[in-house]
Amino acid sequence: MEQKSTFEEFEINNNFARRRSLLPLWIKIFTWIFFLGGIVGVLILGFGFFLDNTDLSLYGLQTTQPYSVTGFIITYLFIFKGIVAYGLWFEQKWAPKAAIADAVLGIIICGVVMFILPFVTDSTHFTIRFELVALIPYLTRMQKIQKTWENL
Repeated sequence: MEQKSTFEEFEINNNFARRRSLLPLWIKIFTWIFFLGGIVGVLILGFGFFLDNTDLSLYGLQTTQPYSVTGFIITYLFIFKGIVAYGLWFEQKWAPKAAIADAVLGIIICGVVMFILPFVTDSTHFTIRFELVALIPYLTRMQKIQKTWENL
């Protein structure tokens, strides 16, 4: 008489595919950076009253005041990026959709900072945002792996 193992489903499944393996190395590196950035964003929101001069910058938005409108926008963007990084690293089903939304939001904010803000502020210079070099390939890669990710 052969006894059936209670862990048989784990022993039989040798061809287990990880969603994380769909991500290229550079996205995995940025995932960890923004996972830590999301934690720092939460800490900045919690302890911002005790911080005199905090330099915050993302996508061309910058401030030294964490409790200003720009400070809240930057902090919430870091928290959102941290949530997306959590979803990607821990292989959540919703992660590719959130990553695509994150990339589109980043591209829109970079576009506003490049093309609209110079005309409505006292700034007399035009800048090309370097973040677009990473955001556009990030968007296309996440769109390519979205279906495969959701089917695993």
